[in-house]
Amino acid sequence: MSSAEDTFQDSSSSSPHPPSSCSSPPPDSHFIGKQKDIVEAGRVTKLVNGCRDVLVLYHQGQLHAMDMCCYHSGGPLQYGDIEEFNGKLCIVCPWHKYKITLAEGEGLYQAVDNPMAKPLKTHWCSKGVKQRIHKVTEVNGDVYVTLNNSSEATESDVYQTERYRTLLLNGQSKRSKR
Repeated sequence: MSSAEDTFQDSSSSSPHPPSSCSSPPPDSHFIGKQKDIVEAGRVTKLVNGCRDVLVLYHQGQLHAMDMCCYHSGGPLQYGDIEEFNGKLCIVCPWHKYKITLAEGEGLYQAVDNPMAKPLKTHWCSKGVKQRIHKVTEVNGDVYVTLNNSSEATESDVYQTERYRTLLLNGQSKRSKR
């Protein structure tokens, strides 16, 4: 096992829990892949339950799962950098640099106290939860995702419709034919 695998922990981004000790996957969970393969790749995307495009990423010994498309404009989060802002790990959307916390799915922005004051004083603020976060569980080297089926809508839900998925796939196939 690599040192990265040694530090792997079960990750439930919406609510921290100790690593799972059960020998079977949670009910309603979906197999994503082998833990060692995800650790090696760093990120994987998967259509889960035939209805939700999910990004699973490994960072600093933990797995995180969220909707694959950025809540702002549908950007491909699988290509975003991971950075820390205001003490929170975030994925930065490669299209418009929106910052989304890995643990909660909050959108972060940098606010200015007084735009007339020099030098400008800024601080990080939350827009609230914008990206749907899903629970990740590891059982016997297999990684599972349990979809967050909260009835409370998040902005990333917009990009989970069949209409959008068809547009996204058509756009990708046109680009690959060039």
